[in-house]
Amino acid sequence: MIRNRDGSIGSPCVNWCEMNPISNYCYGCFRSIEEIANWSILSEAEKEAIWLALPVRQANANSND
Repeated sequence: MIRNRDGSIGSPCVNWCEMNPISNYCYGCFRSIEEIANWSILSEAEKEAIWLALPVRQANANSND
């Protein structure tokens, strides 16, 4: 998990912004379009929950290749 300078939870964006039409997650950060669009207004707990889900999403995406 990335932390911003102020200690808040940072975005997992890696600047590869392309949605996978099968999983509906971004190929780069493995977030949904809703999670990406709402990131700036999500609570820290919501952001942490998304971060914790990313490894599973990535593993599932890689196993489907």
